[in-house]
Amino acid sequence: MRIIQFLQAAIDCGSEFARVKLAPVMSNAPSVPDAPMGDVSTALRHAFALLQENPEAAHAQAREILKVVPGEKRARLLLAMSDRHAGRIEAAIDALSSIATEHPAFAPAQAELGLALISAARWPEAEAALRTAVSLQPDLASAWKALGDLLAERGDDAGSDEAYQQHVRCSVRDPLLAKAGNALFSGQLGLAEGLCRESLKQDPTNVSAIRMLADVAIRIGRHDDAAKLLHRCLELAPDFHFARSNFAHLLFKMFRYREALVEIDRVIAAEPNRPSHLLLKASILARIGEAESAITIYEQVLERYPDQPRTRMSMGHALKTVGRQAEAIEAYRRAVHLAPGLGEAYWSLANLKTFEFDDAQIVRMRREIANSTASIDDSYHLSFALGKALEDRGEYEESFHYYAQGNAARRKTVRWDADEHARNLDQHKAFFTREFLAREQPCGNPSEAPIFIVGLPRAGSTLLEQILASHSRVEGTMELPDIISIARRLSRKKKRSDESQYPAVLGRLSADELGALGAEYLQRTQIHRCAAPRFIDKMPNNFAHIGLIHLILPNARIIDARRYAMACCFSGYKQLFASGQNFSYSLEEIGRYYRDYVGLMDHWDQVLPGRVLRVNYEQMVTDTEAEVRRMLDYCDLPFEPSCVEFYRNERAVRTASSEQVRQPIYSGALEQWRHYEGFLSPLRDQLGSLVR
Repeated sequence: MRIIQFLQAAIDCGSEFARVKLAPVMSNAPSVPDAPMGDVSTALRHAFALLQENPEAAHAQAREILKVVPGEKRARLLLAMSDRHAGRIEAAIDALSSIATEHPAFAPAQAELGLALISAARWPEAEAALRTAVSLQPDLASAWKALGDLLAERGDDAGSDEAYQQHVRCSVRDPLLAKAGNALFSGQLGLAEGLCRESLKQDPTNVSAIRMLADVAIRIGRHDDAAKLLHRCLELAPDFHFARSNFAHLLFKMFRYREALVEIDRVIAAEPNRPSHLLLKASILARIGEAESAITIYEQVLERYPDQPRTRMSMGHALKTVGRQAEAIEAYRRAVHLAPGLGEAYWSLANLKTFEFDDAQIVRMRREIANSTASIDDSYHLSFALGKALEDRGEYEESFHYYAQGNAARRKTVRWDADEHARNLDQHKAFFTREFLAREQPCGNPSEAPIFIVGLPRAGSTLLEQILASHSRVEGTMELPDIISIARRLSRKKKRSDESQYPAVLGRLSADELGALGAEYLQRTQIHRCAAPRFIDKMPNNFAHIGLIHLILPNARIIDARRYAMACCFSGYKQLFASGQNFSYSLEEIGRYYRDYVGLMDHWDQVLPGRVLRVNYEQMVTDTEAEVRRMLDYCDLPFEPSCVEFYRNERAVRTASSEQVRQPIYSGALEQWRHYEGFLSPLRDQLGSLVR
């Protein structure tokens, strides 16, 4: 018999005491004639039930039980747990250490000791205790979950993934779900899906099966299906906090930030002391432009857990976004100090673009790259960082060697099909003809609020955004994913191999439906906006969706940020992007992407003449005020001197150019690519006539 029967008993999400058996007390326990064993078990069950909501009452009941049965290990465990829940961490650790010493095979005490040590930021001891717990009781799901959380916070992604899978595997009691958990753990996703569905045929409201089926859907990329499953799961079991945490993470991954924030707030209300929940909330806040609020959360977490390198690094990202560069550098330095092999922290310093590494730091990076135990993720981050450090020193040949090494390593981790991309663009050219667009009179949402900046990364889009966002009537946001999300939904693809219905589906939509898509875009982006009547969406990849934008937001402005081909492509090649832009890790592929981009933009110029304003980066650098006036005229905005003095704007900037756009324009970067010209023949060959 279990102590507590939560609704999610089949998926134990952290109730570390839920596995303690209420078996009769061992025969050598003190005899208490007036306290039958059943009464002790009942008292313990009631006391454990109090723990979450009223730890002090649980503490008092545990003491009463110990008066009757002195030394009863379950009551002592409860006493220590109530101390931890009440914040008396050191008392809990002392008590649990004593129980673990006296009862070395008592796995729940080891698991609870691990949790208490986590609260005290004693990471190695906590990991040791949790590993002892699962070695003693391999099916102790709660200990696996805590170990997964701990390893995730320490940056051990492989270890945390394995622990989480063990958690799922061990926490089910339904034989079918147990088999499904084993299949999920071993990567047999088709088998796991079939077993989950078979279980749901027998019990359609089994929330454990629904949650596991959602996990399968997430792993194979069917995020919409997973979201529906988790939503249903939470309808049936609102207190299933593990599933709600899964839902919040999924919504974040799907760019549904407003909903993700609601869900993670509910999880935090139920489990307020879990760093992983707080860190997810900080990530969401950073994505919606509330970087200062994110920084506050990072500070709170680091106050309790100061030796977390990845949390330090995440705080550095937020500090960089709001322009607190010195503090960002210190956060990155601290992350490197805590984890000398953390490549992303070195790259974060390099990605400031204004930071220069000293000799000792370069020596450390060389040493870490040569370390045979370094992960591929750390290796390519270090390679890009070292490439930038050597570029700043004028050591261009060796710098290119590390850029090439980093790109080759990163290319192995991403999927990119240049032929597929070219075919998609050809579909747009074939569908959006002059005749079709002439028939389709503007019928979308009439709002003039959006200003889209499209093009290639590193083409000057952040500079253009900073200029426009310095206008009193314009707000800068970020690279918003919403147009791409709408296009993906319109494609109606479940698998990569499915034939896309987009853009052809647009020809079958009514005027009202097109208007509704425009309204949806405005609603989705509202979370990133404040009071200004106009706002900027600088997702560069939206150049492929200008036809969609024209149909659903006919009064939106579209600016093409164009930069000289060799300079733009090489700047993208030496940039390590956090996500997306998978074409940029090969000179041949980035050259072809630029060529295909120019081809599609030429098509838009032909079928929608005058619809898109082209702004050349080189012209903006050499004749800034004239280009600023031209851009403002196109956007129907009056000239304001602040747009020329854009570098005084203290708004948050999330892209790699964040520090550069906080300085006056300089022309030094225009010809920087020429230092590498001898290495760029594959790029030149792909670009062909565009080189001229």
